[in-house]
Amino acid sequence: MTERPITEDDLHAYVDGRLDEARSAEISTYLERHPEIADRFASYSVQRGELRSFFDTVAEEPVPTRLNLSHLVTASRQKTAFSWRLAAAAVILLFAGGSGGWYMHDQMAPASEGVAALAREASENYATYASDTIRPVELRAEDVPQLLDWASQRMGHKPVVPDLSKSGYRLMGGRVVSTPHGAGLMLMYDNDRGTRLVMLTRPMIVDQTRTMTPHVEGKVGSWSWASNGMGYSLVGSLPSDALHPLADDIRQQLPDRA
Repeated sequence: MTERPITEDDLHAYVDGRLDEARSAEISTYLERHPEIADRFASYSVQRGELRSFFDTVAEEPVPTRLNLSHLVTASRQKTAFSWRLAAAAVILLFAGGSGGWYMHDQMAPASEGVAALAREASENYATYASDTIRPVELRAEDVPQLLDWASQRMGHKPVVPDLSKSGYRLMGGRVVSTPHGAGLMLMYDNDRGTRLVMLTRPMIVDQTRTMTPHVEGKVGSWSWASNGMGYSLVGSLPSDALHPLADDIRQQLPDRA
């Protein structure tokens, strides 16, 4: 029987205690073989316990008078007239500043969204898996068809597996990973010197098409971009000028590249 792949979702469910006994035992065995991942999720478990302890205490406190239902109803009635005037003013401002507002929306997208968020997620996956000497990838290069089927089901889009052999890098394999913006596909490459690269791709909500942008997280650099609703980020411990041609090689292999 084929062993079920262990994903980030499984690990978080393990921490939350939402797995059945059999699956929980599989995760425990996996974490015993991957101490660096076990350490990371152990810290999540501690944080979860602290939050639960804090909010359990808050839940036992009496409801403040200001939140009493009758008090809220009275306050709501007092504010109704003012709210209507405020809403009317907001509509006027919306129409007057519509064009400028949409421009600022594009220029001021928060760092938790778009290509900047993708770059951070790719760097986190690089930090977690690139140094793993036991199981850096869930499915190896020879299992690419299975990996693509898995990724397609989770992402709703069949990704492309770039070939970096002309640049001296070979595909090691990959895994489907969880991000704050949904499932993504992580691919890992290495060369004869043992240098590893990670590419993360996932569907984009913000920055659906965006030109290449460099990012730096400590000693780790990346080039990230988006094309036709899909985001791509190549990460490695290489100088930016050495990583850029590799990222551009990937971009050239993508369909309908931007």
